[in-house]
Amino acid sequence: MKKFFTIMVALTILSVVSYFSFIYYATYSEGVRSGHLIKISHKGMLFKTWEGEISQGLSGSQIFSFSVLDKDKKVIEDLKEMEGQYIKLTYIERYKTFPWWGDTKYYITEVHKENSPFKLK
Repeated sequence: MKKFFTIMVALTILSVVSYFSFIYYATYSEGVRSGHLIKISHKGMLFKTWEGEISQGLSGSQIFSFSVLDKDKKVIEDLKEMEGQYIKLTYIERYKTFPWWGDTKYYITEVHKENSPFKLK
């Protein structure tokens, strides 16, 4: 009985470690999106996270919501400076997330200012 209990505890610990390792390291997709940065905020009650939105259409009907990890200080500062401008975001999409990482599955890794295709010349 003692051997069975030890094996069950070991399997449970291995399963939990495997699950959290998968969530931490695995990404579903990577990509680039561009649009007008309409919001960047630091929100939350228990866990404060950085959340933002870009508008990808003329009317604002296509909104892309994203999160930024606290460790990406340069990205957060760049987003604060570029609010209201047309930008290009490089992101990764995760299968699942931890609550202290943010509200979405999309995490910004880079941000660059772009020229708006909607600007009149």
